[in-house]
Amino acid sequence: MTKNLQWRILVTMGVIIFALLGMLPLKDKINLGLDLQGGMHLVLKVDTSKIPEEAREDAPSRALEIIRNRIDQFGVREPLIQRQGKDSIVVQLPGITDRDRAIELIGKTALLEFKIVEDDEQLNKEAREGNVPQGYELKKVLKESILLHEDAVLTGDTLVNAEVRFDQSRFNEPYIALEFNSKGASIFSEITGQNVNKRLAIVLDGKVHSAPRINEKIPSGRASITGRFSIDEASDVALVLRAGALPAPIYIEEERTVGPLLGRDSIESGIRASLIGVVLVLSFMLVYYLFAGLVASIAMLLNFVIVLGVLGWFHTTLTLPGIAGMILVIGMAVDANVLIYERIREELLTGKHIRSAVVFGYNKAFTAILDSNITTLIAAALLFRFGTGPIRGFGVTLSIGILASMFTAIFVTRIIFDLVTSNKNFTKLTMLQLFKKTKIDFIGKRWIAYALSLILVLGGMAVFFARGEAAYGIDFTGGQLQEYSFSKPIKVEDVRRSLLNIGIKDATIQNVGDKNQVLIKTSEDAVSKIDREFKESLSDNPSELLRVEKVGPSIGRHLRKSARLAVLWSLIGILIYVGLRFKKVGYAVAGVIALFHDVFVALGFLAVTGRELNLTIIAALLTIAGYSINDTIVIYDRIRENLRLYRKASMKEIVNMSVNQTLSRTVLTTVTTLLAVSSIFFFGGDVLRDFSFTLLIGIVSGIYSTIYIASPLIILWHTRGSR
Repeated sequence: MTKNLQWRILVTMGVIIFALLGMLPLKDKINLGLDLQGGMHLVLKVDTSKIPEEAREDAPSRALEIIRNRIDQFGVREPLIQRQGKDSIVVQLPGITDRDRAIELIGKTALLEFKIVEDDEQLNKEAREGNVPQGYELKKVLKESILLHEDAVLTGDTLVNAEVRFDQSRFNEPYIALEFNSKGASIFSEITGQNVNKRLAIVLDGKVHSAPRINEKIPSGRASITGRFSIDEASDVALVLRAGALPAPIYIEEERTVGPLLGRDSIESGIRASLIGVVLVLSFMLVYYLFAGLVASIAMLLNFVIVLGVLGWFHTTLTLPGIAGMILVIGMAVDANVLIYERIREELLTGKHIRSAVVFGYNKAFTAILDSNITTLIAAALLFRFGTGPIRGFGVTLSIGILASMFTAIFVTRIIFDLVTSNKNFTKLTMLQLFKKTKIDFIGKRWIAYALSLILVLGGMAVFFARGEAAYGIDFTGGQLQEYSFSKPIKVEDVRRSLLNIGIKDATIQNVGDKNQVLIKTSEDAVSKIDREFKESLSDNPSELLRVEKVGPSIGRHLRKSARLAVLWSLIGILIYVGLRFKKVGYAVAGVIALFHDVFVALGFLAVTGRELNLTIIAALLTIAGYSINDTIVIYDRIRENLRLYRKASMKEIVNMSVNQTLSRTVLTTVTTLLAVSSIFFFGGDVLRDFSFTLLIGIVSGIYSTIYIASPLIILWHTRGSR
């Protein structure tokens, strides 16, 4: 055993130990995303337009701290609260199931005011008749209308404590006991002393909770808020009062809420799809490549361990798209192995000894493997740069998986082959061969392919643009989506009838998954109203809220812009890299034209099948761009090699020869990736159905465009004198 081999074995063992330490115990190292464990993701906008100019600058920071205090007291495990941009706050609440209560708790301004009730009967009469005097406001407390002075005599600024207590004389009815600091106590004492026998209204966020009569001066600095609270309501009001009032109003710009039921289903679907994907790809490699397939399978499983290990070391949050990324990596991980094995096969056919064939196979495959994986990394990096939440998780997982697959395919499998081929009895490497030496005239059929592509692209894009805003999901248009699961099958007509009862006329309703689930899209936040209506009008068929997605118009515009930039920069990055690597602008332009072709074909199929463009679809399109160029680069690499070997051949002959020589690899890698993506499509659940459908279309389009678009287009830019 050479020192070089010993060194490589030690490095591999070190990586394996590093990965195992990072991933074990798995439950302590990798956090589940909100889409897997359930919870809420909110983007809150601090409305600084409602406060004085001098207070706007630090209002978002103060709002963040107040929200953090409220959430800490609410008892959420491992929440995430952080600034985003100038005046937005991101809040993630894992495991939260009571959506309405959480939103009320976070968004309540908590402005506590004490206002004197005007007891002049004439003024009260005028106000009740609609003539509210200037400097006053008419409010309701229970069924009574009362006239208040607009100016508060005391606010909650001086409050030091608020806690829930129980009134024994009212059957243990909860109320909120307030305690002021010395300054507040002094003011409160003065106010009560000057207004004995008058009523003092206690107003929280503009609502009068009670208006008790002042019987005597109260020097203790203590007061109480009554108002027929439930225990939860009283607890929440006391909590927000202790945490303090928000410095400015806030509203929800974006919401992603996943119920625990959907989270459990997503975990089960993700695990099932992963296992099936692994089994399918492993089985194919073992059957087709036999011993070499076993080596590739070992590398693929090690790749899986490395990905989990790195995720564990960084305490990465694993999301459902992240699981999809791992499954996709399973299919893509064998790409490098297939490329190497097909190269080894070619070297063996020239009569080389098995040891020499392995050396030449790895050396000749290296540049193609490097170039094709870097282009996919470009797309993955842009997913992280422009993506949000789960999409970033997909980008991170995909990036780690690509790097791990390069290590296992080039480094680890080479060690195994070096060890095996050092045995003199190991003289041949048996593999099945789907394609013998082919001589298909692909380039001669390029004009038919161009015409077909033109029809597909123009037809698909015509349907896409004809759909208008309906072609886009709420990520880009704004609006709200809510998904319910009923205990029995539910008809769309019954749901629509229930929504009409509460005045919702513009809702889009459709069954998803099985007939028990329904998806509702509305232009407003109507979850609470819909919940109440379903409990009343559909009481014989109980429902559970699975998820809520809400995107405000400004966030929708921002996400649409980010998506465009992500796709644009991905294509520009690939264009620059391919141009530099092959030192030919024509190669890069031809490759990017093929990428545009695949993206447009996928968009067309989405439109024709009635699917919507959203953030997960953008992730799929960027993955298509990165993956599709892989096949193209392998052929480009072979064209570059053949140009040096066959100097008298025409460019058409060179391209045809190169496509035929790499055809086996092109088809096999497409098949393995399709097996992995098919497992996501059929077994990954409804949430990833459109994502995996887009990938399936893109992968099929990718093999077609590589052979019939990218390769023939080189001829237009290449002349004999430029070789």
